[in-house]
Amino acid sequence: MSGFLKILFYAVAALYPILVFTFVVVLRLPVRILSLCIMVLAAAFFLSATAKNKNKNNILSWRPLVSSALFLAGGLFCFITQKTIFIKLYSVAISLIFLVSFGSTLFFEPNIIFRFATLMDKTIKGSSFEKQVESYCRKVTIVWCCFFILNGSISVWTAFFASDRIWSIYNGGISYAIMGMIFAVEFIIRKKVDKKMNKVFPVSKFTADSRNDSHIVCYEEKYTLGKYKTWKDFLICTAKARKFISGFDSENWILHCEDYWYFIVTFVALLQSGKKVYLTQNIAESFMAEIKKEGTEFLTDQKKDGKIIEGSFFIPDVIENAAEPSESEIRTTPAINPEDSNIFMYTSGSTGKPKAVSQRMKEFEEDNAFVMSKWAKEFLSRRLVTTVSQHHIYGFLFGICLPFTLGVPFRRTRIEFPEDFEKLNDDKYIIIATPAFLKRTVESKNKLPFNDPWIFTSGGAVSPELAVSTEKVFGFCPLEVYGSTETSGIAYRQQKKDALVWTPFDNAKVWKGDDGCLRIISPYIKNPEGFATADLVEFTGEGQKFLLKGRSDSIVKIEEKRISMTEVENRLFESGLVKDVKVIALSNEVRQYLAAAVVLNAEGKKKFEGTEKYLINRYFHDWLMKFFENVVLPKKWRFVDELPVDVQGKKHKEEIAAMFQNQQDS
Repeated sequence: MSGFLKILFYAVAALYPILVFTFVVVLRLPVRILSLCIMVLAAAFFLSATAKNKNKNNILSWRPLVSSALFLAGGLFCFITQKTIFIKLYSVAISLIFLVSFGSTLFFEPNIIFRFATLMDKTIKGSSFEKQVESYCRKVTIVWCCFFILNGSISVWTAFFASDRIWSIYNGGISYAIMGMIFAVEFIIRKKVDKKMNKVFPVSKFTADSRNDSHIVCYEEKYTLGKYKTWKDFLICTAKARKFISGFDSENWILHCEDYWYFIVTFVALLQSGKKVYLTQNIAESFMAEIKKEGTEFLTDQKKDGKIIEGSFFIPDVIENAAEPSESEIRTTPAINPEDSNIFMYTSGSTGKPKAVSQRMKEFEEDNAFVMSKWAKEFLSRRLVTTVSQHHIYGFLFGICLPFTLGVPFRRTRIEFPEDFEKLNDDKYIIIATPAFLKRTVESKNKLPFNDPWIFTSGGAVSPELAVSTEKVFGFCPLEVYGSTETSGIAYRQQKKDALVWTPFDNAKVWKGDDGCLRIISPYIKNPEGFATADLVEFTGEGQKFLLKGRSDSIVKIEEKRISMTEVENRLFESGLVKDVKVIALSNEVRQYLAAAVVLNAEGKKKFEGTEKYLINRYFHDWLMKFFENVVLPKKWRFVDELPVDVQGKKHKEEIAAMFQNQQDS
């Protein structure tokens, strides 16, 4: 019965002006009888809706209850006064209610149209076009608010100053016609806007028709030179690589490719062929002998001494010398299951020993989805260049997956020297870099000719001095991303706005473990209990924001005293004479001790020019004595022109320790 009453009530509400005109003007029904009918129907619906919601223990829905209350009130006043004006004002009240409902969400976001949109389409939230949709929906909400103001004003005029016939014609006909026109025009505009919105096509979901054949995937040197590879080229080359791979039964494939174009083509072909992909930056003979097991194939675009590396397939030959595929082969894009993809990345981890970390496209694409939800606009308005190897998670996510998914053209080769930046004065670029590379650049350049750049950096913390210098040279303070191969992205900061405080990704839960280190649970981590980092953390008290306080594995115990090697390094920087430094723990048969490898800056070199090494040692020893006990100070010192780093800008303990081998304590 309640369902029937509900349908009847809404039918009456929709046809209300027409019914009033029919009963009052045409049939000349007495006003009191009409008002009684309205009150009975409203009361029945009010009681039915109240009982239904209470039985279900739900919060009462205020909209139908307010509507029925308005009917009751209007009918009651009409019954007492015998004037139809109170029945007519119902249309005004409805416009006012909708105006408040819609208008309030312009100040208490999200706006109501966006709420409707996200209920209808679950893919909007967290997508790269979420902000565009929200902006469009806000404009639609404003249009409806303007309509309710205009409609309510005309309803007031017709109620007080127009005849019953004119009131009925407008409120029961013209008003609905205008609403229908708004719906129709908005639908047409929405379809046009939808076509202009950027479409994302992750590696696991693209098809041959995802992009136009002429869409630019990547470019050489700089964008305006016109040396492009298009979507059609991508489909052709992927088909060639896929056909080559299908000729082998091997399940495991090692991939090393410096050319980003050959990398994406081969990587996608391997996933489409259902292979396990091992990504490695290191292809030294000894390393390859360790990881290349029997039955494992090796694809690379590198040669050794001008010759193809033994046991490898040379990717340029595989692709360029292959027969042209047929149109059906080009348009065939085998499905990639993101949850069943097998990707392995080599990382040194906290132990310094390389290990293969298992990954899936599912987590990679979820990571990308968050980054796109926050910064897609910055990517889409620029061309991409990177200084980072795509064989590591940061370079892979930001230098390969993100631009491919968003359709942003990327440079075929990474920036290897600061001088390469000077060529990029022709367009707007987004730069994927490491702190180490930024440091090299700002030390050699005073100002670079970038036009509205955007810089992401990861692989280590940016010092406050480097953040300031980067903004001076590039014209942008870098946005830092904190994460690891095991966790993917965890948090971000931009020191110009956030100082040293990190803000966790929206989909990450972080807390401080009993050992003082950061713990994290996120969609990128397969273990439901989360991941324990080796990074010491201090929470600021502002939500989940935190400060990093160094690594737990940087703390050693010497002569029963705990000392942070990171703190020693920071104190050496404070001397104003040090450009770079790495402190490590060494040991001999007798004891454990600290050793410091130091790169002096220009002021330091000038100060110690011609000074004997033992006096330089003594100077820094005395400097550190202001902060630490003598027993924990470095016992070995090396002063070098630069410290060894890998392509990601990381300093590895083994390489630093090698600098102290077969040396006398000094």
